[in-house]
Amino acid sequence: MSRRIRMAGTLLAASALTMGALTGVASAQGDSGRAAAAKVDNPYSGAKVYVNPDWSAKAAAEPGGSKISNQPTGVWLDRIAAINGTGGAMGLRAHLDEALKQSGGSPTVVQLVVYDLPGRDCSALASNGELGPTEIDKYKTQFIDPIAAILSESKYADSSLRIVNTIEVDSLPNLVTNTGGKPTATPECDTMKANGNYVKGVGYALNKLGSIGNVYNYIDAGHHGWIGWDDNFNPTAQVMKQAATAEGSTVDKVAGIITNTANFSALKENNFTINDSVNGTTVRQSKWVDWNRYVDELSYAQAFRQELVNVGFPSNIGALIDTSRNGWGGSARPSGPGAKTDVDTYVNGGRYDRRIHVGNWCNQSGAGLGERPKAAPASGIDAYVWMKPPGESDGASSEIPNDEGKGFDRMCDPTYTGNPRNNNNMSGALPNAPLSGHWFSAQFQELLKNAYPAL
Repeated sequence: MSRRIRMAGTLLAASALTMGALTGVASAQGDSGRAAAAKVDNPYSGAKVYVNPDWSAKAAAEPGGSKISNQPTGVWLDRIAAINGTGGAMGLRAHLDEALKQSGGSPTVVQLVVYDLPGRDCSALASNGELGPTEIDKYKTQFIDPIAAILSESKYADSSLRIVNTIEVDSLPNLVTNTGGKPTATPECDTMKANGNYVKGVGYALNKLGSIGNVYNYIDAGHHGWIGWDDNFNPTAQVMKQAATAEGSTVDKVAGIITNTANFSALKENNFTINDSVNGTTVRQSKWVDWNRYVDELSYAQAFRQELVNVGFPSNIGALIDTSRNGWGGSARPSGPGAKTDVDTYVNGGRYDRRIHVGNWCNQSGAGLGERPKAAPASGIDAYVWMKPPGESDGASSEIPNDEGKGFDRMCDPTYTGNPRNNNNMSGALPNAPLSGHWFSAQFQELLKNAYPAL
């Protein structure tokens, strides 16, 4: 499972998106004359959210794109060079400076994706990173330390900004599902589990970044169609606890989790539940659900958040859900439950998620924009977010030589017939996709067309 990003662009006015009611800003006066806010329970409450001008310009240039070009999206720091900016794209300081302009002195969330672990994304080739499996020291000193140094500057740390970090997409879940002789195991994931560098790297990032007063760390927790099975659920929570207490970190440096990052799992399936049965056969036995405990992201995120509390995380941790591509609207969206002929007909006829298999993750055909970013939309959920900027490719449909360390993953090839991770089904990917993180106009148009709620 995999997904990635990058940007390039022009400037935009502040986001009009204001999220919820402020939950307790207190503070001391900083050197700049600004009030430095104390940490709040939910950083999205009462806050604007930063609109990335690089992404906004690309979206606005698309037919119909102005309908969403003012939405806040994540800024992906997916290689060392991204910190200072690459290929015309803004660097971290430029984003923070622009966020200060957009804030107008009001609390404003800036969403960063911290994503450059050694041996990154050991289960997918499209998102391989620049650092080798053993380069943990380089990760610390050349990636995390410079990010922390910038965020610690008084200009940003003593300001209206609230920095939300998505920490290392896919990393910790891979240690549970893709190791140890399982059908989905890869030698690369076994290596990363054995050397401990995912756990060390995440712990270091949590500790170093979480020590900054206005930084909120959210650990990536996969999605329900990956971690929702009994043999993955608690073990993933345990690995997160291990990482959150590694390299000097503590669980208090974790604001919460984020699920469905750059993925497609439906937010809420209304036409069937995990408790339904057809002719005496439980929905869990359907080919689609396949004994999972969860059928959608909302129920999974709420339950996994509670599981983290159960294993020792603070009771007030929150959860984010990436809804950038999980709307599944358009003409293919079912209007009601499937026929109760048998359990597969019932589930397949009613499910909003129209993927061929829940393990398909690359540039999915038929996907649409999901719920717009929103604070505190449900119990335990800090916000719905668009951490994956719509229109950014997950990976190339065919091999493309590049200097970004990105390989060719057959899961991005629409002709691919699958592997054990998607139960040997077709990939469901769109054709003619560029490298991960590059602009994919056809995908953007598909997301607009199939948005739910509709634009």
